[in-house]
Amino acid sequence: MPISVLDPKTALVLIDLQKGVAALPTAHPAAGVIANAARLAAAFRRAELPVVLVNVAFSADGGDRPHSRTDTPPPNLPSTPDFSEIVPELAPSPSDIRITKRQWNAFYGTELDLQLRRRGIRGIVLAGISTSVGVDTTARAAYERSYNVTFASDAMTDRDPVLHECAITKIFPRLGEVATTDAILAHVRT
Repeated sequence: MPISVLDPKTALVLIDLQKGVAALPTAHPAAGVIANAARLAAAFRRAELPVVLVNVAFSADGGDRPHSRTDTPPPNLPSTPDFSEIVPELAPSPSDIRITKRQWNAFYGTELDLQLRRRGIRGIVLAGISTSVGVDTTARAAYERSYNVTFASDAMTDRDPVLHECAITKIFPRLGEVATTDAILAHVRT
């Protein structure tokens, strides 16, 4: 379904497009996802709209990692020194808002909501890795906070193609509007 409109005060929120996450196997090539996210970031910067770069990072001792009992253990993520660095293809700018999270949802335990509200943001465009984890949980939190959410369907991917497809076709249409990068760019006034 095509998007209807982007709010005049819309932010681009990119989830976990960082070196360590982008290096993991994904359902769709990470390079294409990153290229589309970079196109969105460049357009938002030209339009003087906020770009939010979210990464996940943990302390050296792992004490700030979630430790809940689950049936499926979390993936064993590599702990390389550059794991949490934003991929260079996004060309991070000093004007970008940087958010570091310690769990899936980029709102929980961070200042993301504060940073958006103080700038008068009403809408967000979401993209990143992974669709069914960081993007999904952040989208649900955004919806609960009454943000208008637009999903860049070709600027996200997941490790599991079934979960990606389920989120894109079943979950996200209930939380906002789903569109391609090109369709979103057509609504960004630069």
